[in-house]
Amino acid sequence: MGGRIKRFLEYYIGNIVYGANDGIITTFAVISGAAGAGFSSVIIIVLGVANLIADGFSMGASRFLSLRSEQSLTSVRSETRSPSADGFATFVSFVTVGALPLVPFLIPAAAAHAFTVSCIATAATLFLVGSARSLVINKNPFAAGLEMLVVGGFAATIAYGLGFFVKTLIGQL
Repeated sequence: MGGRIKRFLEYYIGNIVYGANDGIITTFAVISGAAGAGFSSVIIIVLGVANLIADGFSMGASRFLSLRSEQSLTSVRSETRSPSADGFATFVSFVTVGALPLVPFLIPAAAAHAFTVSCIATAATLFLVGSARSLVINKNPFAAGLEMLVVGGFAATIAYGLGFFVKTLIGQL
């Protein structure tokens, strides 16, 4: 890997992993909850896109504000981190990776199996993003990928179950 790319990844790895992980997990959790409730693809797309953009902005803005707050507390600015660049990196990774679970719902030919395809694509992406961390951290790629896959899978299972439960509960009222 080129030296510049490696330095870039080392500098932004926290923001990239945080944004990508949260983007794919929260978007897929929204999709899973909506699928568990039996919502149509149109509703799943609307909820997914709204979550993707609003939560992505929130994550990026929160990273920006967090760094600004940290920097205002330190009298010596030994780090030259840019809150704007860090916030942007978080937002971009959130939206880019977080959009993946929505793609199968946007393809009319995949409508009948969109949730299954989304599950498989999300699992593979969680594993790959987790494994990619090993490029800059000292962790086995398989273990790093599995760690991220388990966290994301747990969140999706909770969301699907809650979607199904709430639909069942409301249906009985």
